[in-house]
Amino acid sequence: MRVSCSWLREFVSFEITPAQLGDRLTMQGLEVEDLFNPFAALEHVVVGRVLTREPHPQAEKLSVCTVDVGQAATLTIVCGAPNVAAGQVVPVALPGAVLPNGMAIKPASLRGVPSQGMICSETELGLGEGKDGILVLDGDAAACAPGTPLATALRLDTEVFEIGITPNRADCLSHLGVAREAALALGLPVTLPGFSLAEDPARPAAPALFAVEIPEPALCPVYQGRVISGVHIGKSPAWLRYRLIALGLRPISNLVDVTNYVMMEVGQPLHAFDMDLLAGGKIRVARAEAGMQFVTLDGQTRTLTGDDLCIWDGDKPVGLAGVMGGANSEVHDGTTNIFLESAVFRPGTIRRTGRRLSLSSEAGYRFERGVDQPGSRFALDRAAALMTELGGGVLHPGVAVAEPAPWINRRIRFRPARARMLLGVDVTDDFCRTTLQHLGCQVDEHDAQSQPGWTVTAPSHRVDLEREADIVEEVGRVHGLDRIPGVVPAVSRQLDAPRQDRTPFAWTMRTKHWAQGCGLLEAINFSFFGHKDLDRFHLPVEHRVSVLNPLSEEQDALRTALAPGLLYSLKVNLSQGVERVRLFEVAKAFFKDPASETTVREESRLGLLLYGPRDPDCWPYSRDVADYQDLKGLTEHLLETLGLPAAGFARQDDHPYLSPAVAVTVQGEYVGALGRVQPEIAKEYHARQDVWLAELELDVLARLAAGVLPAFQALPVFPASKRDITIAAPAGLAVQQLLDAARGAGSSILEDVVLVDRYLPAGNDGPRNWTLRFTFRHPAKTLKDKDVDKEMERLGAVLQQEATRS
Repeated sequence: MRVSCSWLREFVSFEITPAQLGDRLTMQGLEVEDLFNPFAALEHVVVGRVLTREPHPQAEKLSVCTVDVGQAATLTIVCGAPNVAAGQVVPVALPGAVLPNGMAIKPASLRGVPSQGMICSETELGLGEGKDGILVLDGDAAACAPGTPLATALRLDTEVFEIGITPNRADCLSHLGVAREAALALGLPVTLPGFSLAEDPARPAAPALFAVEIPEPALCPVYQGRVISGVHIGKSPAWLRYRLIALGLRPISNLVDVTNYVMMEVGQPLHAFDMDLLAGGKIRVARAEAGMQFVTLDGQTRTLTGDDLCIWDGDKPVGLAGVMGGANSEVHDGTTNIFLESAVFRPGTIRRTGRRLSLSSEAGYRFERGVDQPGSRFALDRAAALMTELGGGVLHPGVAVAEPAPWINRRIRFRPARARMLLGVDVTDDFCRTTLQHLGCQVDEHDAQSQPGWTVTAPSHRVDLEREADIVEEVGRVHGLDRIPGVVPAVSRQLDAPRQDRTPFAWTMRTKHWAQGCGLLEAINFSFFGHKDLDRFHLPVEHRVSVLNPLSEEQDALRTALAPGLLYSLKVNLSQGVERVRLFEVAKAFFKDPASETTVREESRLGLLLYGPRDPDCWPYSRDVADYQDLKGLTEHLLETLGLPAAGFARQDDHPYLSPAVAVTVQGEYVGALGRVQPEIAKEYHARQDVWLAELELDVLARLAAGVLPAFQALPVFPASKRDITIAAPAGLAVQQLLDAARGAGSSILEDVVLVDRYLPAGNDGPRNWTLRFTFRHPAKTLKDKDVDKEMERLGAVLQQEATRS
């Protein structure tokens, strides 16, 4: 976003240079990407006074002018503009200038008369689209001495920041927001722009002219508007036009320019309707009708859905809320009465509509991130005052308003001691208190004994302050993130440490540490893949998210599975001569979801890939190849590490790219699948033997593991007794059924049961034998053989019954 330094000074009277201020803002979290002069092309354009104007002897439409530009000698300039006259003060481009349109100015001879520069129009200077010939300076600019740089004479904003605003800092999408940050960095006060409203009590009040209805407060917590009649649509004054141009905006007309100006000033998007085109004396903020056709200001016909929010008058939709106005209520040259809107809309609704219709605007950019609800009234009044000043007209008394969901400031518990612990810096209570007050927060301190900590009430413009960590971050960045020393973190030895941090980041790191501990190497792949890659894995088309402007055809979609990336990593390893590949990846998969605020649903996944020999190629390891049992073992080990109960494994015949495939369930809930990558897919990635792959849903595992607490028990005092039993089972019986039956038999002395051996008949036909090992232990005494024999006899009967039943 562009921010004018001279405009900032109207809010904060700072004395340091813009470059120094840029460094301070960057260190405070607002990344100043550039400091530049948007009017650099006017470097060699100065103020000149036309002393004489004579007709060109060889061309009827040309004039020969003598111009004083503050140099020792006057310049002779041939000019083709019809409005040039002696006595005028004009902009003159000197030889060596290169104008914004790329025109290079140099001495020339026009029809036999030498010309030593050019008298310029607004269009040639990039200052507008004037069609009335050259620009004739007036007011303070006309009083400047010849030779004064034009940028100085016109008071152009020649020092402009380009600031990268992060999505969470919607409050900084305005000059007022950046001014607050500058004031915070420099310890200076912020001065709001002053204005006065002159309402005409003789005119009908705005609430009497328009009733505002909001059926769904969650979509629009407040809507308000003012009425101005008798306005004159025309060109904005130069100061307003030039300021908008410096910020990269195109001036349109006085009323439209005011809405853009106030938006850049305080961050609240506004919209002006031609009041005479609004019917029914009513404004209603409601959903569109599915399939409805609506023509927006750009002349395009849009097909709306029931998820889109519209502004309706008494008969029809007149605007696409927060995105773009309608052509049927547009302000035009003949407009005399306007209804000025200032509202707050649900960010997710505006974001979803804008993306679906590929409509982006400065207003939508702000609504998508959240605007200051209480501050929307200030913006409305500020714009109304400027419109009556610049466009004439009469301001009607009152405001047509509906606020079904009044703003409630967030109250956040904050502990200075917690801030010191998280930041690793000894920030004092006084510093924390002063910082928060300068941020605009209200700080209420409590009795340290009864209720430790403070209650911090966040200001309405800081919609990003939601929890204690956000307050800690504010204290840290004001202190200076660059001033936080690097220290070795303290390691906690508390037994309840696993309960302390269950954030998504901590969960991700826990998963990665587990995988690394199992000897797996991490793969990191792009989120972008080609549709043809996803087609190769037979992944559903209807769930894919396409990239609107892909870098290439190989990156025109977001992945819906981790398998394409893991197989690509396998291919790279094989090309480098690696024969034993053990990979994992923790990443997001993306799915189209119209019900989501972003229209895209993200799911955290864990991918595991095994290929080649089970063990390293050296003595004394065998050369057995990794198979399903290895992959299943890893999965079971992960679930055991998370403290989850034993998983269920069942054949899955409809998996898109695994065959055979096994569905994994925990507590009856699907958590992923594992199996062999289909051979025809594996060959595409140069695999010469089976590739085993698992993909697990980390979000589901995190939710299931959230209630698991670590359990501790004393080391056993009495010895264990182990017994083996072999069960003949039919081919359709899974060994897991036998293990579950043994564990569920209700034995008070059974400590564990595991599979230790198996026998599969030739051809894999007929019954197979499973050998299970039972571990028995009593917590209070040494077990006798007769006790163990009795329990083994009972468990054997349970297993035989399970085998026969199946």
